[in-house]
Amino acid sequence: MEIAIIAHDGKKKRMVEFLNTHKDVLKQKSIQLISTGTTGTRAQEAGFEVERFLSGPYGGDAQIASRVAEGKCKMVIFFRDPHEKHPHEPDITMLLRLCDVHNVPLATNPSTAELLIKAI
Repeated sequence: MEIAIIAHDGKKKRMVEFLNTHKDVLKQKSIQLISTGTTGTRAQEAGFEVERFLSGPYGGDAQIASRVAEGKCKMVIFFRDPHEKHPHEPDITMLLRLCDVHNVPLATNPSTAELLIKAI
């Protein structure tokens, strides 16, 4: 199962904490993590195998959205920072929309992500 992990700058530390809390599930051979650039680097530094795409502002959100549209990505965990404006907001909106269109589970905060991980 391919799972995308994305975190805005102010949420990257929380994403790594979340990954470490759930490493028993997320390090299973049946789970493949994909990520935008910097989030993926942080996850790799924490010991996770991650296929990294471009950073969000350079098209990483759009690359992950295409994986959702292709039916490859089955879950998205995106720790968004609602207090910051992001220049790539149209790509973020597209990703959220495609998750809805293709019925792909999407968590935008740790509480919802926790529920999705427990469902695996």
